[in-house]
Amino acid sequence: MKNIEEILASLGITVPEDKATELTKLVAENYKTISEHEKRVQALEGERDGFKEKYETAQKTISGFEEMDIDGVQKELGEYKKKVEEMEAEHKKALHERDFSDALKNEIANIKFSSEAAKKSIMAEVQAAGLTLVDGKIMGFNDFIANCKAKDASAFVDEQTENLQNNKASFTRPMNNNNNTSTKASMTEQIRSAMGLKPEKGE
Repeated sequence: MKNIEEILASLGITVPEDKATELTKLVAENYKTISEHEKRVQALEGERDGFKEKYETAQKTISGFEEMDIDGVQKELGEYKKKVEEMEAEHKKALHERDFSDALKNEIANIKFSSEAAKKSIMAEVQAAGLTLVDGKIMGFNDFIANCKAKDASAFVDEQTENLQNNKASFTRPMNNNNNTSTKASMTEQIRSAMGLKPEKGE
């Protein structure tokens, strides 16, 4: 490709040496070659195509939002959030019921009931009473049991009465045959002696 000096020379125009540099500078500042222009055009076209693609993508996205039922989406999100909250609440409730049941079994093990039915009935009342569980302990449990005993003493075993019955059973327990024979002979001898009778033969 010819530069500006060569073009001018071909036209019979000679540029002085002291002006050649300035001429080249002025031409470069004010004019572009065809190849430079084409490169610039190609770059601009590339940028244009890029912007066009982004614009078309944005338009499709906007169109999708316009077709979307925003109220429906918001409703679904609200329902999903509600379900998650319900699941969390049920999980916490299940954990509390398990821990409360374990604590109740430990507490109830120290109490004597008149029957298994009475025990189950009292346990059901404790579970329904809404007592608070703190660090594995049921708050107010002893007071609740005391009230139950006051209302229905027959559901519980009276330990004092039980101890008296056990002692009575032990006191009246039959002696073995040898002891019975010896005791009877001793009593007979005492009776005969009190009546002034002589001991029977063989005694």
